[in-house]
Amino acid sequence: MKVAVVGVGYYGPRHVAAWQQLPQAQLCAIVDADPQRAQAAAGAAGVPGFSDIDAMLQEAQPDIVDLVTPETGRLSLIEQLAGAVPVLVSQKPLAPTFDEASRIVQLARARGTRLFVHENFRLQPWFLRVREHLDAGTLGPAQHLLFRFRPGDGRGADAYLARQPYFRTAQRFLVHETGIHYIDTFRALLGEVTAVTARLRRVNPVLQGEDAGLVLFEFASGATAVLDANRDVDHAARDARLTRGELLLECRDGSLRLDGHGRLWRRMRGDAQEQLDWAVPAGAPVDGVLEFQRRLLAALSGDAFRAAYAEAEAWLRNAELEEAIYRSALERRTVATS
Repeated sequence: MKVAVVGVGYYGPRHVAAWQQLPQAQLCAIVDADPQRAQAAAGAAGVPGFSDIDAMLQEAQPDIVDLVTPETGRLSLIEQLAGAVPVLVSQKPLAPTFDEASRIVQLARARGTRLFVHENFRLQPWFLRVREHLDAGTLGPAQHLLFRFRPGDGRGADAYLARQPYFRTAQRFLVHETGIHYIDTFRALLGEVTAVTARLRRVNPVLQGEDAGLVLFEFASGATAVLDANRDVDHAARDARLTRGELLLECRDGSLRLDGHGRLWRRMRGDAQEQLDWAVPAGAPVDGVLEFQRRLLAALSGDAFRAAYAEAEAWLRNAELEEAIYRSALERRTVATS
């Protein structure tokens, strides 16, 4: 399948590199609003570069267009592309607001374009491994999950200036930009959410949005989860942004712990903790980009799509839960979500 990537700023090159690793995909074009950046990235990848999407569509005729662009311009891009290509893939968040995200989904549906949201945290290797242990049944039913999000990347007067400066002006930051990943991952591990309770705050005064908080999730199974998030502080790891934090999953018969190095530890009830015979393989796609793209291509080739959540209509449930979290924090109460 022929793939064009739109946007090669901070994150786009990861998408380009991942597409190039997949034999079922043929990278056919790179587009960026900055002509020099487009040509530089395209030259490195050995494909044509464009600053005009219409010109790219006419010349490259892609089957898939992968949008790695800021959410603020997403609606206009999808208005331009929906109906012109069979498949669109969009970075998350899909749009600045839930209403706009819903409009985008309706637009793609009306024009016959399949729209996917590139939500890949649940496909990080450690979360896939946790899912395998839950499916095996040896731990018993899940009772509680705690994830301490501690990337340590948001401290100081120059926070995010070099990497993603738009983080500084976002009115909704922690939950909208990053918490959405964990909403999705928690659902992948524990099922559907029935209620949320949130307390959010800002630690770094140079930011406009929240950068710390606690969110309690309640699930239909009876399990609970807590996202304990703070972008100002870090955790024990050589690279605080590898796992971005630490996880503890407690089940009826045992528990799993993820440390900051990507290692999993298991303790069965009454026994000592043991390190599992697994670690992050060298060069593994720890951000889940390659795994997402592999599964997407399998789906489009007719195989069962295990990540069917990524269809934009299904992904909207994550955005609904995000809205509930902000409402809970604003009104300082538990918000039912089912």
